[in-house]
Amino acid sequence: DFKEAIKWYQLSAKQGYAEAQNNLGVMYNKGRGVPQNYKEAIKWVGLAAEQGFGHAQTNLGGMYEKGQGVPQDYKEAVRLHRLAVKQGLAQAQYNLGVSYDRGHGVPQDYKEAVRLYRLAAEQGFAPAQYNLGAMYFEGLGVPQDHKEAVKWFRRSAEQGNAHAQNNLGVMYDKGHGVSQDFKEAIKWYQLSAKQGYAEAQNNLG
Repeated sequence: DFKEAIKWYQLSAKQGYAEAQNNLGVMYNKGRGVPQNYKEAIKWVGLAAEQGFGHAQTNLGGMYEKGQGVPQDYKEAVRLHRLAVKQGLAQAQYNLGVSYDRGHGVPQDYKEAVRLYRLAAEQGFAPAQYNLGAMYFEGLGVPQDHKEAVKWFRRSAEQGNAHAQNNLGVMYDKGHGVSQDFKEAIKWYQLSAKQGYAEAQNNLG
């Protein structure tokens, strides 16, 4: 019950608890239990970030990246992600990896993106596992290696990542890094398609 959660987060947040401030900010950001309000989100996530709460630092970085409630600022996003990376947070490692991958706020550097994705992927963070698989598939920042791509797509897919499920399906469909297996391909396409992933629905069609 989001409304009930909001009530408790507000009580704790006003008493200065960083985790509650961050959670309250996230609720405002997503519009869960309250009307979506980026300014309120920035206020609460910002208060938690000032206390050095890593999840809030990287969440605030994400808001600077997207220009939610603040002017878009990739450099500030990178600064905030770095603070959270120092605390070993997988979400922050992934976010900073994306910055290097896209060249947002830092010079584009695929090797550094791979290093950061790997740190997060090894902590079991599904989006990083997917991105690491994609880097191996394309040969960006690492030598191209379809077997290694399959390994990381599988780890992500098993956690329910729809992109990874579709890509694992493609690997079985085409016989990239695995023996070609249409049954296995269909299984992964279906799992992805059930989550509404259009590409997988298309691959089944």
